Amino acid sequence: MSVTEALLGRHSTRAFLDRPVEADLVRDIIDVARRAPSSSNMQPWRLAAMAGDDLARLKAAVRQSLTVQPMGEGSEYKIYADHLKEPYNGHRRKCAEDMYGTIGIPRENKFGRLMQFARNFDFFGAPVGMILSIDRSMEPGQWADLGIFLQSLLLLAQERGLATCPQAAWAAMHKTVRAHLGLPDELMVYCGISLGYADPAHPINGLITDRAPFAQVAELRGFAVAAVEPA
Repeated sequence: MSVTEALLGRHSTRAFLDRPVEADLVRDIIDVARRAPSSSNMQPWRLAAMAGDDLARLKAAVRQSLTVQPMGEGSEYKIYADHLKEPYNGHRRKCAEDMYGTIGIPRENKFGRLMQFARNFDFFGAPVGMILSIDRSMEPGQWADLGIFLQSLLLLAQERGLATCPQAAWAAMHKTVRAHLGLPDELMVYCGISLGYADPAHPINGLITDRAPFAQVAELRGFAVAAVEPA
């Protein structure tokens, strides 16, 4: 599989088969992802991959926390900007409407949407759950490095026939995650990642989100011959 094929084929999977992933395969993905570039090779990330009883204990602890704090424990960083402007707010809203539409949950069904959101904390049934953290002393440049490492993980998983879903929702359960993993105070929980084999029969996995047109996100300047704009 080429990088292009992995990038075009990957999408966020929110329903997984009850099929385990071998430890050697998970290790291989992480081992190769370690080659992701970072500013001055600082490598400011830390990843924990869980399966089996360990993953079950984390999910049980999260369920207990949610009975006390149904809205979560609060993220240590701002996931979305206040008063998100266009076109970004429009992209976000359409993504949500399209996703809930695949499983027949209209906007007015607040409880149904809340229950679907809560599936984040089951890693959508994936057999492997990962938590990605960053050293809290890092600046925006290193947060970009973290994104490069995350993208590398996702594409490597796709190449190996696995499905993924990066989940910012896990940042809102950082206290429970920290206690379970024994994370030092210097590390901030950035996101979770579901990893496993996609359930091809589940309608939610049929969602392929839109992308903004080429001209909205990029421009070509100074080229001798005008390039044909991709559709």
